[in-house]
Amino acid sequence: MTTTVQLRRYAVEPGRMADFLAWFPSIVPVREQFGFRVLEAWVDETNDAFVWAVALDGDEDHFREVETTYNASPERTTAFQTFPKVITSQVNSFVRAAL
Repeated sequence: MTTTVQLRRYAVEPGRMADFLAWFPSIVPVREQFGFRVLEAWVDETNDAFVWAVALDGDEDHFREVETTYNASPERTTAFQTFPKVITSQVNSFVRAAL
């Protein structure tokens, strides 16, 4: 079976990483309800960056379809009611293992 991985890179407002990290665990089970798996998550404190990898079984088209459903879900809306709005920019891309 194919697994698709999306790498998500966020720039976080300086001094606000703790706020984001306090909220982040609340979104993980919501994503998991839709079949996503958080593979890794990293904090780059020097550059006020948060980077995480999300996987879903299936190809990129399937990932996009499920993500569209997830983004429109009431579960996500509820989780984002407490989102601290500290992300200043975001880059998401599909990646594959190099080794």
